[in-house]
Amino acid sequence: MSEEHDDDSSVVLDYHDIDEQVLQNMVYDALVWASLNGLVVGHKSLQRSGSVPGVGLVHAPFSLLPTAFPENHWRQACDLAPIFNELVDRVSLDGKFLQESLSRTRKADEFTSRLLDIHSKMLEINKKEDIRLGLHRSDYMLDEQTKSLLQVELNTVSSAFAGLSCVVSELHRSILSHYGKFIGLDSEKVPANSAVNQYAEALAKAWTEYNLPGAVILFVVQAEEQNMYDQHFLSVVLRERHGITTIRKTLAEADQQGELLPDGTLLVDGQRIAVIYFRAGYTPADYPSESEWKARLLMEQSSAIKCPSISYHLVGTKKIQQELAKPNVLERFLENKDDIAKLRKCFAGLWSLDEPDIVRKAIESPELFVMKPQREGGGNNIYGDAVRETLQKLQKEGSQGDAAYILMQKIFPNISAAIMMRNGSLHKENAVSELGIFGAYLRNNDKVVLNNQSGYLLRTKVSSSDEGGVAAGFAVLDSVYLT
Repeated sequence: MSEEHDDDSSVVLDYHDIDEQVLQNMVYDALVWASLNGLVVGHKSLQRSGSVPGVGLVHAPFSLLPTAFPENHWRQACDLAPIFNELVDRVSLDGKFLQESLSRTRKADEFTSRLLDIHSKMLEINKKEDIRLGLHRSDYMLDEQTKSLLQVELNTVSSAFAGLSCVVSELHRSILSHYGKFIGLDSEKVPANSAVNQYAEALAKAWTEYNLPGAVILFVVQAEEQNMYDQHFLSVVLRERHGITTIRKTLAEADQQGELLPDGTLLVDGQRIAVIYFRAGYTPADYPSESEWKARLLMEQSSAIKCPSISYHLVGTKKIQQELAKPNVLERFLENKDDIAKLRKCFAGLWSLDEPDIVRKAIESPELFVMKPQREGGGNNIYGDAVRETLQKLQKEGSQGDAAYILMQKIFPNISAAIMMRNGSLHKENAVSELGIFGAYLRNNDKVVLNNQSGYLLRTKVSSSDEGGVAAGFAVLDSVYLT
């Protein structure tokens, strides 16, 4: 490493200055590597690319080189994972808290209302989930002004990219092991990522706890899924490392082929289901008819382990995130003072729209806020002048419509030089990044079988874009370069 790189703070990695020939060689090698190692998604241009594996592939959007991230904040994010896992579990058991906190949202948001209906049915029949599995991802940004790590959101349903995030970390280690000497970077500074193995292990352990020999794991998927290879990584590890069969069904197929035996066992297409892993069902678009809602209810009534159960799903709503940030609410669920302090430290400002002072501030300075509806999957948030317009419109209507949203402090992360790869072309961009930390939690009654931080994902997007979803086309997959 040359002298100017010894001081790590100077590794504000200026990737836009890399020698052109070196850059072109890196791009070519990275594209070959990505193709050979499954860093791929389906390409929408080919009709069957979202349903038939191996048809119409393109490399997933990725960052050519990893993004600098301070090691102390990286460790802080990793340390939070088991605490958030435990918190989700505790909150999920308080049905009254979930129903009451979301009661106003129910009136304004049809989708949340339907989820709450299923939840209240389970409360009525006193349905207990003795074995509870959570595969979560907590997303953070580093606020440039305060130098603090702030949570963007906590995903409790369909936390994607455990498969591809591992591949992108390996890609960066591979590229740096060859080209690091030209650009003064060390491949060892990219942390190893075992998200796919750890998620598969959690699913396998849940399958073992369920203890029904010959049962399978059901992946609930969207009919057209360009991101299927991320999911197939998990299926392959489950089959080859754990000897467990997985099947893939849409919610509609689960409705047509599903039946409940008197003892609560779920059969789908004649196969007994031990674990249901949802990679669909988190967005209203996944429920085009009543058939899908029937399937969701059927699954919830079964004895199969759901990942997530309806209550875990509800804990991931924006409104619950905002409720948990209120004074004295964490204390209701957690005893450990240190854990509570660690969580509080990463909470950004979160408010409901029934606080007139905050609404007034947001109308005056909309650039300091993000408005979030109860939606997952990228592309749904409201920014900038649209915040003011939406708030004024809701005020005029004077209805319950404001309960469908929360307000969040806008985080201003550091902007860095990135090289983004899309469809085989490189784009030099100024970018910001969001760190996702995977967590796996498995509990059988009083016994915590597993509570781990389980790998990570970095998503990097053009700094002028507010939205951050890779699948939604706003961001690229990236990994961390520890500084």
